[in-house]
Amino acid sequence: MNSSIKVLLVEDQKLIRVGLKSLFEDQSDIEVAWEADTGKDAIEKFKLYKPDVVLMDIGLPDISGIETAKRILEINPNAKIIMLTSHLSEQEVQTSMNAGVCAYVMKDVNTETLKMVIKTVKDGAIWLDPQAVPILREKNSGVIPPRQMSRAMFKEQHSNLTQREYEVLKLVVDGKSNNEIAKELMISEHTAKAHVCNIIQKLVVDDRTQAAVKALKEGLV
Repeated sequence: MNSSIKVLLVEDQKLIRVGLKSLFEDQSDIEVAWEADTGKDAIEKFKLYKPDVVLMDIGLPDISGIETAKRILEINPNAKIIMLTSHLSEQEVQTSMNAGVCAYVMKDVNTETLKMVIKTVKDGAIWLDPQAVPILREKNSGVIPPRQMSRAMFKEQHSNLTQREYEVLKLVVDGKSNNEIAKELMISEHTAKAHVCNIIQKLVVDDRTQAAVKALKEGLV
């Protein structure tokens, strides 16, 4: 049984599609199973094939990748969408994350990181390109509502989080995968995953995306 992650690649430039597809040709766990060169084509193929992950450019010739993401998420709110772009603007980061995409990735990302993003997004992670993190943190551009309580108040209300869980939560907010968290804190990936699961449970949220948003919203990081 083939258990590889099935990807729908949405990119209007053929050379880029060919290049991206070639990255996964020798991978047994990731497969670019379908391609689309317009937003409307992407929506129809999403309906038809139900891919595990959608890897999509923002700039498409008919409707934008962001609008396409919104329409796909209307079809399936649990769709896993990665925005792949060469643009880094406050508006695009804000609009993409508000639309509900799982990751915002710059096209200069290295191959191994892109593979990691696809795998972790499939498992429910959120990932922000390091270049985009300051936009969410410093610009506070509407993706994260204004901070509403002090860090001390947050800690008081969520005192059941351990110190290690606070450390892990900060790395989740930074867009780190479980593997990266494990390396940074010098713990096993299994332990890192367990900490993330505990955080999600203790903050009463559904996934690490919501945990990161809640931490930023309420002023912990």
